[in-house]
Amino acid sequence: MSDAKVWKNRIAGRVILLNDEDRVLLFEGFDPAEPDAPWWFTPGGGVEPDETPREAAARELFEETGLTVAPDDLGEQVYQDYVEFSFDGVALHQHNHFFALRTSASDITTTGFDEMEQRTHLGHRWWSADELAASSVTYFPEELAELLGRLVDTQQTEPAESVERAEFA
Repeated sequence: MSDAKVWKNRIAGRVILLNDEDRVLLFEGFDPAEPDAPWWFTPGGGVEPDETPREAAARELFEETGLTVAPDDLGEQVYQDYVEFSFDGVALHQHNHFFALRTSASDITTTGFDEMEQRTHLGHRWWSADELAASSVTYFPEELAELLGRLVDTQQTEPAESVERAEFA
């Protein structure tokens, strides 16, 4: 009998959400199979059938933060990576598409998390590029501190008008 993993291919849309202080929102979570090894990550998730990565990023941003944005307001993709990891026993090859967005919102709501996200979510925080670079925590993408520094230097300073806070029922 073989112990070879069966890999699932997945495409994800993710948002590098910057606030007025040039800080990026990251969630802290863990794999249920490795609860003692948490990591930090951007809002986002898997692309559903007939959905683009940009549309998935906008949908996931709403589900995970309560912020609504039109997919086109996410602008051009600012980064992509390909990662391999396991989560809850599923081995994944994931192609991440990252979009940057500014917001003036300071509070978010995670009430849109699904059951698995609720179980594996430890918290969230806004990080500066310097804090990320100096930190010993695990975060993804691994190049985020450098990427954030470039985005702060080149992105618009005003939040997109279509970004607004929404409450979940």
